[in-house]
Amino acid sequence: MSERRSYRSCVSYIDKSREYYAAHGYKQPYTWAYHKSAPFSPLKKPLSACRIGLITTASDVDVGPGIEGLMKKRDVYALTSDPAPARLFTSHLFWDKDATHTDDLESFLPLKRLSEFAATGRIGFASKRFYGVPTEYSQGRTRLKDAPKILEWILEDGVDAVLLTAL
Repeated sequence: MSERRSYRSCVSYIDKSREYYAAHGYKQPYTWAYHKSAPFSPLKKPLSACRIGLITTASDVDVGPGIEGLMKKRDVYALTSDPAPARLFTSHLFWDKDATHTDDLESFLPLKRLSEFAATGRIGFASKRFYGVPTEYSQGRTRLKDAPKILEWILEDGVDAVLLTAL
């Protein structure tokens, strides 16, 4: 266990993740995802002509708080942007819940702002759906199952670019 300090110090999340995996008996230390060829590219048309979509890591179902909720299976989803859902769920994720909250959907999934940008011509269109990729710690599942499904929906909706609003 680390010694308590009376001053601020950095937390190395890479080291903490590796220590966590080692403590749980994993033979290989955790490695962060790395892709030499990321799917980023310049837009093929002006932003004012593009259909823009949003991806969130919030869940569309309440899986409950803490580690129990985090361990429940959650699937990717696509929901209509208009009307926006009354809420999405984040209680199973770990962040400073004393300092902030996610009760304001627009603070992490700005669907109304995206529609405003479309109305003023800043973007061409807002996607009719938004996409959810609940936090998942399996790189294999993310790469082989979740990402292809999200891509399928994005192409189906004619989306030119997406913004990931991760929590």
